[in-house]
Amino acid sequence: MLKEILINSIEESIEEMIQVRRHLHMHPELSHQEIETPAFIANYLDDLGIEVRRGVGGRGVVGIIRGGKSGKTIAFRADFDALPIQDAKDIPYQSTVPGVMHACGHDGHTAALLGFAKAVNAVKDQLQGTIILIHQFGEELPPGGARAMIADGCLDGVDAIYGAHLQSTMDSGHVYVRDGYLQAGEDTVKIIVNGSGAHGAEPQKGADPILAASHIMVALQSIVSRNTDPMKELVISIGKFHAGDADNVIPEKAVMEGTIRVFDEELRTLAGERLTDLARSVGRGLGCEVEVQIERGYDALWNHAEQVDIVRKAASDTFGSDAVIETQPIMPVEDFSYYLQQVPGAYFFVGAKMEDTKKVFPHHHEKFDFHEPALEMITKTFAGILLDYQK
Repeated sequence: MLKEILINSIEESIEEMIQVRRHLHMHPELSHQEIETPAFIANYLDDLGIEVRRGVGGRGVVGIIRGGKSGKTIAFRADFDALPIQDAKDIPYQSTVPGVMHACGHDGHTAALLGFAKAVNAVKDQLQGTIILIHQFGEELPPGGARAMIADGCLDGVDAIYGAHLQSTMDSGHVYVRDGYLQAGEDTVKIIVNGSGAHGAEPQKGADPILAASHIMVALQSIVSRNTDPMKELVISIGKFHAGDADNVIPEKAVMEGTIRVFDEELRTLAGERLTDLARSVGRGLGCEVEVQIERGYDALWNHAEQVDIVRKAASDTFGSDAVIETQPIMPVEDFSYYLQQVPGAYFFVGAKMEDTKKVFPHHHEKFDFHEPALEMITKTFAGILLDYQK
């Protein structure tokens, strides 16, 4: 009976969730600069009569729904920041903020959690325990918002936590789950190669940092091919390479920037050490001095098996077993990992591929969009997870 009430309430709120999503899509805010978005979320929860904590960890919002009976405390999280990308979609709900758009689905995550809050709050007297609604800022830009919100007590007393991420390139109508590692950890890398300038016609009079940097870039690939267990995943990519301003001048300096993506912590340490040693030694062999800066990013996301089983069951019971797919780990990072280091929980994907194949674009693309009925799938899966804790 309680499940039917929750499901009916969610279905009645789908259009409202879509409208909330489109409002947020039209008014995006960059990571760690969110002002209107957390205010909108807090006011929405407040209007429902839900207890609200504002400014959690800086810009976060936490809603608290206390059930009518004693029981466990379960948390659900959504992120709400946008990206520095110009929205190139020709749609009525296109971003109104130049150079800023929701290109990763966080507007959808927020709308789904608000819809879930509305449905749950309507039956709170029949529920056991406490439901914590974590609306997080700054996920896209390290240091992120998760650790700050945790430090400010958003997980105090929480027994388990769950989160979902819409995936624009995964088939709609499916929930994608995985035990253990789901998303990689990340470190950012900056390699500064200092040489000595010379005329391009007289290279023997200098030490060419472009030549040294080029050899370093090639050498770095040996870390993956020759220093790494082939059964473990590691990616080292250089995405920026800048040197010089004239075609006939050997510059003083070359700078490369890139990323390390990895799951295993020991391999993460090895990759950083080998990268530093290789860069310095190759540079030195070509007459240059090399400075290596490695900034630790988000940790890899590890799902707890028992909580993933709860997601599987919730999705299967609601949508059928064929709707649940075991997925492979992916290399993009996610600071939901820090919640999972504190309490048991699970993060899962929800397929949200557009029906029109011409409108299917990856995350962080200027034409990114998602199939809005996927909001219902997130919300109903959350409801199934909550009901599992009512047994």
